[in-house]
Amino acid sequence: MAETTGSDAATGDAAPRMRKASWKYVGPGIVVAATGVGAGDLVATLIAGSKFGYTLLWAAIIGCLVKISLAEATGRWHLATGRTLFEGWRSLGQWTTWYFAIYVVVWGFVYGATAMSSSALPLVALFPDGPSLKVWAILCGLLGLAFVWFNRYAVFEKAMTIVIGMKFLIVVYVAIRVAPDLGNAFAGLVPALPDGSLLYTLGLIGGVGGTITMAAYGYWVNSKGWTDISWLKVMRLDNRVAYITTGIFVVAMMIIGAELLHSTNIALTSGDRGLIDLGDVLEDKFGAVTANLFLIGFFATSFGALMGVWHGVSLMFADFVERLRRERAGGAPETGESTGGTPGADEMVKEVAAGKREKSVPFRAYLLWLTFPPMGLLFLDQPFGLVVAYGVLGAFFMPFLALTLLWLLNSSRTPKEWRNGLLSNVMLAAAGLLFLILCVQQVRDLPW
Repeated sequence: MAETTGSDAATGDAAPRMRKASWKYVGPGIVVAATGVGAGDLVATLIAGSKFGYTLLWAAIIGCLVKISLAEATGRWHLATGRTLFEGWRSLGQWTTWYFAIYVVVWGFVYGATAMSSSALPLVALFPDGPSLKVWAILCGLLGLAFVWFNRYAVFEKAMTIVIGMKFLIVVYVAIRVAPDLGNAFAGLVPALPDGSLLYTLGLIGGVGGTITMAAYGYWVNSKGWTDISWLKVMRLDNRVAYITTGIFVVAMMIIGAELLHSTNIALTSGDRGLIDLGDVLEDKFGAVTANLFLIGFFATSFGALMGVWHGVSLMFADFVERLRRERAGGAPETGESTGGTPGADEMVKEVAAGKREKSVPFRAYLLWLTFPPMGLLFLDQPFGLVVAYGVLGAFFMPFLALTLLWLLNSSRTPKEWRNGLLSNVMLAAAGLLFLILCVQQVRDLPW
């Protein structure tokens, strides 16, 4: 388990002793980096590199800065208030409960099938004479279920550290192998918008590096044992490590797209299968060893995202259920401005830190929901209505996160000294606007 906490923000100490930021504490950020960059993100970056070379590299960097701001705000809410993010949402009104309840059920159902299929694709390519895609997908789902079910956060974090190490080494190795043009790469840091690049630019800024996993970051911070504001400096270092690592992934994949695909006009299949296409290109150019290493990195990327969602979103769901249970029992009000207006709030954060949520029935029930019902979608084309509902709910989540954080961290729900400053407000407002634009575009692109 985690390090012990220091002075509690809820005690009212005017100047809590701030712990010194140290690399030895880094952990939740590693989990976010391993979870947030899935196979679809890598393909999106590859396609941007294949179409525009290094020209949009600046957008990828800005995207990482946006995500640093969002994750910092999420972690700061948990540490400064002694309340979980769902408690904060609940204080904004009952509409947040309805949105989250529908979102987490529909999104989890479709995402479960997507994550299992994505993890299976590289295994089919690595073992062409082995089981079918559906069999590999089911095995990946069961393996993720068993790992998260029987292990607590400390073991989960160590496993995700291994995953991130594999991803980092393999993707950076392939990027070096394709011999990047450093002059053009540095030129790509200067903002430019080639014809037809606007949507790709917005996608790079807003789409790479996590969706609901960014909301889960605060829960992983608490699971680490960071439960009060004395951990703020540590959390900020941890968060920067997460998105610097994410930035390196994105830059490496853009280098691969620019050097390997842009110069030769090779087009990739959209979606996760694009990485299988890239594996074939790598084998033709560099041989089977490099191609197989890349496929192993592809598997680490997809399976890491699967494990991260199985753990992080199940934590959020368990907190959601516990909050509603306590409200029905009369233990907490539905809304309230004051940070002290939620009896038991600090206890709920400490329960997350103690690992009690990971042992709870709602946590395990949602794990089962992510694993077994989606297996049916592996044998069927995804129902049209479900695809549309999934797309709409997913498109709205990031603007929902950015704008509710902006609301929470500028109100009396957050102690005055830990509310947003000018920079945080600018970044969260810009993120909210960006995600609203992307939301409209994603909804328009759905197969209505």
